[in-house]
Amino acid sequence: MFTQNYTPVGGLGLSAILALIPIVYFFWALAIKRMKGHIAGLTTLLVALLIAIFAYKLPAGMAVMAASQGAVYGILPIGWIIITSVFLYKLTVKTGQFDVIRHSVVSITEDRRLQALLVAFSFGAFLEGAAGFGAPVAISAALLVGLGFNPLYAAGLCLIANTAPVAFGAIGAPVIAMEGPTGIAAKEIAKMIGRQLPFLSVFIPFYLVLIMAGFKKTMEVLPAILVSGLSFAITQFLTSNYLGPELPDILSSIVSLLVLAIFLKFWKPKNIFRFKSEEEVAATSTAAKKVTNNQPQYTGGQIFKAWSPFLVLTAFISLWGVPTVKLALTGAYTGTNAILKGVNALGHALTFVPAVPFLNNMIKKGDVLVPAVYNLPLFAAAGTAILISAIISKFIVGISWKNWVITFGETLNEVKFPLVTIASVVGFAYVTNAAGMSTTLALALAKTGSVLFPFFSPFLGWLGVFITGSDTSANVLFANLQKVTATSIGMNPVLALAANSSGGVTGKMISPQSIAVACAAVGLVGKESELFRFTIKHSIFLVALIGVLVFLQNTVLSFMIP
Repeated sequence: MFTQNYTPVGGLGLSAILALIPIVYFFWALAIKRMKGHIAGLTTLLVALLIAIFAYKLPAGMAVMAASQGAVYGILPIGWIIITSVFLYKLTVKTGQFDVIRHSVVSITEDRRLQALLVAFSFGAFLEGAAGFGAPVAISAALLVGLGFNPLYAAGLCLIANTAPVAFGAIGAPVIAMEGPTGIAAKEIAKMIGRQLPFLSVFIPFYLVLIMAGFKKTMEVLPAILVSGLSFAITQFLTSNYLGPELPDILSSIVSLLVLAIFLKFWKPKNIFRFKSEEEVAATSTAAKKVTNNQPQYTGGQIFKAWSPFLVLTAFISLWGVPTVKLALTGAYTGTNAILKGVNALGHALTFVPAVPFLNNMIKKGDVLVPAVYNLPLFAAAGTAILISAIISKFIVGISWKNWVITFGETLNEVKFPLVTIASVVGFAYVTNAAGMSTTLALALAKTGSVLFPFFSPFLGWLGVFITGSDTSANVLFANLQKVTATSIGMNPVLALAANSSGGVTGKMISPQSIAVACAAVGLVGKESELFRFTIKHSIFLVALIGVLVFLQNTVLSFMIP
């Protein structure tokens, strides 16, 4: 039996510095040393193991088993999503269907700024709302690369765009996860998040284009930016405050996508923006139309067929996110619906939850024994929904079974190093949690006091998502600490819980798992350090903005708290 000690080397300050070493090392390995992702991940895991064992006195066997538990989670569901989503994309490329998809997007607009808003922001947000766990970045980044975006830019823009929807991702899972450990209704937390993130949702489209093109060229498409951001933000506020945490991403993204597409039928930018690597053409909307007309023309049926794999994907991912279906997929459905009972039987047979040897109920956190299991919901995993989509898409795109299998093999070969990266960094996260290192860091941040804690409260969520790669996991990890600290300093606990989730969304773009997913999707395996250097400054800037907002909501804007 191991009892967690959050101050193993004296005071909280010194212990926090020690707990911070693996994180600082990982930053150094990627941002300064520019190690390849899998090397940085494996060595960070090693550093965390050494500190956990020798400083926090976590028995070596427990530490290794905690790492194995994290590695398994890194492969399923996260790695499984990468494999299947990249595979589906490759099927459309191999069969020539992606050329049609590219043309259909270009027919709406050839402007790279507006394509980023349509694909990275709106479509990516829809996938986040439906699935989460890496699928949005993997699929939307691959789409942008297929359209002609620089791979690094495509990955970076999709990671930054993913900021707006993460808190309500996977049918509201991050918000719902906080209800259990805190006892505060998910609907109340959703209302508060819905009074924070819409400000970010308006800003992100502007910020994306600013990164791409600079201020002057951003102002050229300001009407489209406002249409995209405002339609998303308004829907996000209304749905989160009046419907709950499940649908804000799904509905906001659909509204944003449709409204922007319709708007672009009537409004065109004065100049068409392309990257420096492309031929830079300052074309009027009339000239742009001529260019489009000179391209191959496809019928509505051909365009529908080309998009069908992603429509099937959307349908299955959405189906997998329905609460009752979720229960059936894991074998936990107790209703009477005949179809769901059949699915439940299969889900039960394909769900494995073995205890982690030498770790399950062997760690004492306060007065609570911590369960540890290998969670293997083979049927319920989002990657399985994508694989089923790829099987159905085989018949739509007309590829032989032989080439289908060959393409799958090619995909596995492409993503082998990102899988190692993900397994190692999730393993690192589990080791820090098992040893109590994450709680040490959280307690240190909580010591900032009644004046500064509201500002630093989002940084706790940011840190949690960086470590775990998931806003859901970060919320489970720190929700109760946020509530207890907020109550002790006179801060509304609902505001603190919302701050944890809203701050967490800005950490997603620098999470090692997210970086690995994005690099795998766009063919930048081994270039994780470059992508990390691209996103880190934006992540810090955005979490600071959330910190300022939460500070103001705790003081002069307290009327915004439901």
